[in-house]
Amino acid sequence: MAHPVSIEATTETFDSLVMEPRDELVVVDFWGPGCPNCDIYAAAEPELLKELDGAPMRVVKVNAYEHEALATRFGLFGIPTFLLFRNGKLLGKMSQYYGKPYFLGVIRDHLPGGAKAQA
Repeated sequence: MAHPVSIEATTETFDSLVMEPRDELVVVDFWGPGCPNCDIYAAAEPELLKELDGAPMRVVKVNAYEHEALATRFGLFGIPTFLLFRNGKLLGKMSQYYGKPYFLGVIRDHLPGGAKAQA
């Protein structure tokens, strides 16, 4: 099985990377340079994705400062913010990175077949 992928998105590619995929969880990581909590998540991301090996998901990274229109579109007030989508529908949001156990728990709950997958 392959690790879930992490892809950079722009305003132009966002909808094709986030809204169009089907039957997988899309985690949008709104981040920015000079954000300590963003850096903590970024350092942890390879290990997190390794733990989610084979999961039907992807991480789409959006620099909230470079793509302000996307941050505005989703009403973000701080970074990092993680938005969880499946089949083009917003399922939930994490406002901050609270560490590996919390992050993995939320992701696993929202994966297709997870505890909140029927939402």
